[in-house]
Amino acid sequence: MPENTDREKIELSKARQQGANLFRANLKGAELSGGNFEKANLTEADLSGANLSKANMVGADLIRADLSGANLAGADLTGANFSSANLFQADLRGAMVAQGY
Repeated sequence: MPENTDREKIELSKARQQGANLFRANLKGAELSGGNFEKANLTEADLSGANLSKANMVGADLIRADLSGANLAGADLTGANFSSANLFQADLRGAMVAQGY
């Protein structure tokens, strides 16, 4: 996927994006519930207000990503890298976050 991709308001529930390069992607408010983003590069991506509930984010790079107001309830975030990510008002209820950064 090209840099700076604009996917605002897109429906990608249950999408298979494992290992995808979504660097600086605009996924603001996107429907991504149940998606597979294992080991995806989401560095500097805008995921603010996105629905990532029950998503597989194992080992994903979320460095400097904007996850403010995102729904991450029930997501598997094991080993994900959240260095300098914005998680303000993100819903992490029931999310697995063991061994992350």
